[in-house]
Amino acid sequence: MTVEAAEHAPTASEYIVHHLGHLSTHHQTKIVDFSILNVDTIFWSVFCGVIACFFMFLAARKATSGVPGRFQAFVEMVVEMVEDQSKAIVHGDRTFIAPVALTVFVWVALMNSLDFLPVDLASGILGLFGLGEMHHRIVPTADLNGTLGIALGVLALMLYYSVKIKGAGGFVHELFAAPFGIWLAPFNLLLNIIEFAAKTVSLGMRLFGNMYAGELLFLLIALLGSTATAFGFIGHVIAGSIWAIFHILIVLLQAFIFMMLTLVYLGQAHEAH
Repeated sequence: MTVEAAEHAPTASEYIVHHLGHLSTHHQTKIVDFSILNVDTIFWSVFCGVIACFFMFLAARKATSGVPGRFQAFVEMVVEMVEDQSKAIVHGDRTFIAPVALTVFVWVALMNSLDFLPVDLASGILGLFGLGEMHHRIVPTADLNGTLGIALGVLALMLYYSVKIKGAGGFVHELFAAPFGIWLAPFNLLLNIIEFAAKTVSLGMRLFGNMYAGELLFLLIALLGSTATAFGFIGHVIAGSIWAIFHILIVLLQAFIFMMLTLVYLGQAHEAH
């Protein structure tokens, strides 16, 4: 039975491809197919959003004016950090923008933190129900669809505040007149469209690239531990521990960068050329 199991064991490439596959509504045959829904990305994104709202609600409900507990003190530190950054970047009404930045930071940080779960956890659980061959990815921010979806939400807010602050006429005039003057209106419009597109794509691609690379490295470390040698086991433990500790910085840093860029883009929407 051991020999037969070894013969049917997946190769390294098959192992990685399987773990990088999504639980989708149907198989993707084209590069771009908007009819496909990655169910795992949607589920874990919503799950992290619910958890984030629950903890923030819990912190607000138990907040006291006296000496705060550890949980309240931690939440207050995060809130003050976001508030200070929003004050420095956005010059205008921040009654909605600061909470949005806080939501983005906490939500993205939680989704990134799912990368600390064992890489074989999903397949192991599915295997208990005879579904071991089913694809399932836990980290939503390692899916380009997830990160670009959040970036599109930021784009919608950029356009909304551009119209709200400058008026519809002022925003349209800025699209055609900035930065080179109204006499170069076609070039200005093209440049502004490219700018909005570049902000959106880079915002989503940056988060996706970092989290995808981190997830892939965890898979390679897991493959190192699968070798039936003492070196493989020791290397797996040492490399996995070092990368997990370093990955804590990446998880929080990427959430912070995403929040900061969101504030910068919304701050630019408040300014006129």
